[in-house]
Amino acid sequence: MKQRLHFQVLQRDPAGAARRGRLQLPHGVVQTPVFMPVGTAGTVKACDPQELQQLGYGLILGNTYHLMLRPGEQVVAAHGGLHRFMGWPGNILTDSGGYQVFSLAARRRVDDRGVEFRSHIDGSLHLLTPERAVAIQQALGVDIMMALDICPPHDAGAGEHEQACRRTTDWAERCLRARRDSAGALFGIVQGGLDLQRRRRHLEEIAALDFEGLALGGLSVGEGPEKMEEVVAALGPAMDAGRPRYLMGVGLPQDIVRAVGHGLDMFDCVVPTRNARNGQLFTWQGPLQIRHAAHREDTRPVDENCRCPACSRFSRSYLRHLYLANEILGVRLNTMHNLYFYAELMRRIRAAIERGEYSRWARDVLPGLEGRQSGQEKV
Repeated sequence: MKQRLHFQVLQRDPAGAARRGRLQLPHGVVQTPVFMPVGTAGTVKACDPQELQQLGYGLILGNTYHLMLRPGEQVVAAHGGLHRFMGWPGNILTDSGGYQVFSLAARRRVDDRGVEFRSHIDGSLHLLTPERAVAIQQALGVDIMMALDICPPHDAGAGEHEQACRRTTDWAERCLRARRDSAGALFGIVQGGLDLQRRRRHLEEIAALDFEGLALGGLSVGEGPEKMEEVVAALGPAMDAGRPRYLMGVGLPQDIVRAVGHGLDMFDCVVPTRNARNGQLFTWQGPLQIRHAAHREDTRPVDENCRCPACSRFSRSYLRHLYLANEILGVRLNTMHNLYFYAELMRRIRAAIERGEYSRWARDVLPGLEGRQSGQEKV
């Protein structure tokens, strides 16, 4: 049986739980903490795979739900897997599709077998079981697969959360049994809502299984940053120190900085690419809304210290013009800037841990990152 991944913690912050690691995967080494851009349908929106490499990314995320519906895992497999299909030489993690299916509240039905749902594309009926979720991800040929889980709303009742934990554990065991020896690594997902006792109990169940990594799911789904951090602060340091720890769907730069301080290693979110399309650009002084009239004649770059393609060549005024004119180049440049910012954020995070100064560094940068948080939430 092949070694699916090798994870090594290289350094820990002496004043907290932050840790610097090295994740060896089939398509290259990934330095942690790491942020994974989201390539929902086999593409990180508005960004060529070669550009992603040049920005410093070696691990991206794909979406099982969307790829199974279009183009279908058989089409991807005929190309030799998702890496060849999309021309990406780096590593790929796919989620199980569960989160997207559970967001189709009026189109799905759950029982112990799995989730029956109708496609948002053509209304066709599908049954996603743990075995099917693993089979799809194996056909995609990805480096890290996620077990099928149940992600209830954060404000669901205790009974619904308990049932979700029970089924998630059962499905996790079925995913492990369904995996072929030749397949990629498989991560288990911890649910439980905002109840810390239930979360800890479910963490014990999932950690007892033979997963290569552990993930916190069911967060950043409307519960608010304070409640999310309560869960991350309680669960992060309690997760197995020998396995990579993945916080799913997070997020904003300040959320990542805080979560790293609680011992998390891996992050993904649509925020940098989605917000770029909405004209929001991240800086160390807080997010900037490029559409604002204040930038109409502003000849400065978005960030004078940024080396991304947008800041190296173009002014705020020009980027505003592209945004208001609905030009495709504007979307591309905004996306490149935000992805560069996130890559630089992770580089600085890793460097601060290496210096043994992460806790102090985080305190210094958080006020700037949160500078215009209220404006950001309106995008």
